[in-house]
Amino acid sequence: MAHVTREQLDRLLEQALLDDDHGTLAGRLDDLARGYASGEVSRAAILVLAAEEWRQAGQPARALECFHRALDDGGEVSVDPRAGIADTLFELDRPDEARELVESIKADGNVDPSTALNVAETLLAYGDPRAAHEWATEGIRAGEGPPGIRDALLRTRYRIRVDLGLPEDDLDALLDASR
Repeated sequence: MAHVTREQLDRLLEQALLDDDHGTLAGRLDDLARGYASGEVSRAAILVLAAEEWRQAGQPARALECFHRALDDGGEVSVDPRAGIADTLFELDRPDEARELVESIKADGNVDPSTALNVAETLLAYGDPRAAHEWATEGIRAGEGPPGIRDALLRTRYRIRVDLGLPEDDLDALLDASR
């Protein structure tokens, strides 16, 4: 395909879920990105999807390559590819590199809510609830983001605060208001 619509991409993803075959889908997305011209979805977004599918297929090294290609491409994506790279580096037991990358995302400033949620969930999964709390808080303060992201950030942040034994604050009250 020289270009792809969101609908075509959604059909590919649905079929992979039905078949439970992430490796085949990852390969198809990877191939699609290599010959991709343009469409409703950026090449970088396709590469991020391919990377996520490679991870689901148990091939983190291939995922890392796709995330890097997405970053190099520079096209529009919903989550900064560096967040996926950091998550994959943690998975590959390279935590120092992962944390360095997370810090570089923060240093760039202007972190969007979707990226903040992704990084917060990664840090929480890899045993750093305090840093995850900071990222979730930053994501909430960054603004609305796509539908559902703010609520996901509020829920994630609240769970972290409970786990850390922190008292409720003004941002926790927003969770009650959003219900």
